[in-house]
Amino acid sequence: MIARRTVLKSGAAAALGAPALSGMAQQAVTLKFHTFMSPQSNVWLTMHKPWMDKVEKESGGRIKFEGYPAMQLGGTPVQLYDQAKDGVVDVVWTLPGNTAGRFPRVEVFELPFMMNNAEATSKAYWEYFQTVAVDEFKDTQVIAVHVHGPGVIHTADKAVKSIADMRGMKLRGPTRQVTKLLGVLGATPVGMPLPGIPDALSKGTINGCVIPWEVVPSVKVNELTRFHAEFEPAGGSLYTTTFVMAMNKAKYNSLAPDLKKVIDNNSGMATSALLGKTQQGNDGIGRKSASDRGNTIYTVSVAEAQDFRRKARAVEVEWVEDMNKKGFDGKKLLDAAKALIEKHGKTTKA
Repeated sequence: MIARRTVLKSGAAAALGAPALSGMAQQAVTLKFHTFMSPQSNVWLTMHKPWMDKVEKESGGRIKFEGYPAMQLGGTPVQLYDQAKDGVVDVVWTLPGNTAGRFPRVEVFELPFMMNNAEATSKAYWEYFQTVAVDEFKDTQVIAVHVHGPGVIHTADKAVKSIADMRGMKLRGPTRQVTKLLGVLGATPVGMPLPGIPDALSKGTINGCVIPWEVVPSVKVNELTRFHAEFEPAGGSLYTTTFVMAMNKAKYNSLAPDLKKVIDNNSGMATSALLGKTQQGNDGIGRKSASDRGNTIYTVSVAEAQDFRRKARAVEVEWVEDMNKKGFDGKKLLDAAKALIEKHGKTTKA
């Protein structure tokens, strides 16, 4: 009789324990990470993969990632944000500016000569997003927002040393504000996502492009162009581009509390700053890929940059007016972004 009770007890315990074990198993989750960057790119290798590895490690292996670079899950770069919003994938890294005008307030960081260094400006971008534009990405769980290092002009057949040299050139720009900038500088702007650059340069559809040094090797711009115009740091950065790493809200909310905390610990200002710092830190690699081929690199001096600044001011004025028309206080937003960039620039070593 005692033996029978023992068996029944252990059987009941096993039955009661089964749901608990099943619940623990359900807490493990696999997340699909999707982006347009190539698997050989510095962004994928030094930013995306390390972030995923860190999350996996800190979750004790209960969060696992399936990484899909180069749009391997289908769609176009323009559709990435909606893929995260709609739950087609779990996490994306993309340009808000891929969808022109959809995220207007964060475009302020893409205005000409705004940024100082990518780490400081990424901190400013996060604080700005949290304080004056929190609903800009309301459809997703935002993990990080950041910018890249100073934008550089890359051209196939003719060096750019002044604004006059840009006249009539067909130059690719990444976002609405940057293509406006190219237009006011006298070029013919061509908007296209990053992956389209190699084919467009090869076919002569464009004469050049603007991208940071870091991304040059991944789209063969070191091979497909011969001239590069960078700006002396003291003269300011021609432009930068905004990025967002975002997660599907429902997927985030479905995580066990401790797994949510792992995601939270790898989100926010510190993560944004690290992504910006890492991306700009790779600029030297891209620059070397061009100089090693014997390409011509011209540095626009502080004095020469003044002409670019004067012309580019029109883009800033237009953005403020555009914000006012949308019901925002454009000048207030611009002043907020500039103040935050200055604030974080003072505490962040370039």
